[in-house]
Amino acid sequence: MSSEILVSPERLQQLITAGDCLVVDCRFDLSDVKKGRIDWLEGHIPGAHYAHLDDDLASPITVQSGRHPLPETGAFARFLASLGWSEGQLVVACDEGSNALAGRMWWLMRYFAQPAALLDGGLAAWKEAGLPLETGPVDSQQAPVASLQPITPMAVSSEQVLKNLESKDDIVLDARSPERFSGEVEPLDTKGGHIPDSVNRHLELNLEANGRFKAPPKLRSEFEALLGETGAASVVHSCGSGITACHNLFAMELAGMGTSRLYPGSWSEWIRNPSRPIETA
Repeated sequence: MSSEILVSPERLQQLITAGDCLVVDCRFDLSDVKKGRIDWLEGHIPGAHYAHLDDDLASPITVQSGRHPLPETGAFARFLASLGWSEGQLVVACDEGSNALAGRMWWLMRYFAQPAALLDGGLAAWKEAGLPLETGPVDSQQAPVASLQPITPMAVSSEQVLKNLESKDDIVLDARSPERFSGEVEPLDTKGGHIPDSVNRHLELNLEANGRFKAPPKLRSEFEALLGETGAASVVHSCGSGITACHNLFAMELAGMGTSRLYPGSWSEWIRNPSRPIETA
């Protein structure tokens, strides 16, 4: 399995030229679910396939789930096969720039024990480097459907998070903005606030002003200042619906801190059950 988890535009071009990766464009707009695909058709990295957040990287919402439940294993395997992906092939995911959305694709590949990386700075960095774009759909050869097996301990349930309120074995790290975390503003979910005792680190803190990830030593210093002596294995990442939480998880791994876990349901699932406690401020 490739150990590269973050690649520059120049490195990605090398991988594409050598045929050593499959590029997946994850652009998406929560307010206009068709816009990401339209933007992809109007210009994308040569050979890059499109992944729709709702249709490809999540399963249908249920009365108990959050806004983006994990995709069913077979459905995700069939989606990858439709792109021409073969088991063990490196997937490089990107979005417009921050990788706030592409992080979900990266995490899913890792969840199914497959190699994946993010394009540092996303499509914006690719354009800034003066590298080419192409328009229109991408031809793909249907590949055999892989027999994917999830690494289930990587995902944490609402019940496990609820039990942790008593045991306090783990720290829940929330990637939403401070305003959403406090409950001051809530544009997407029916209730504002956060899981009791959770800690806030907005995903944007992982990035430099140019949209690239901060250097690993800097990231590590910031996470250690926030988490103290808590190791990655005892960190559970949360957000609104399990998407942007992957950004903090990725940043900790980039910092060399090891693998932490994801609460896929996150806030939007937590509040489905009115008996679960919430905090504000």
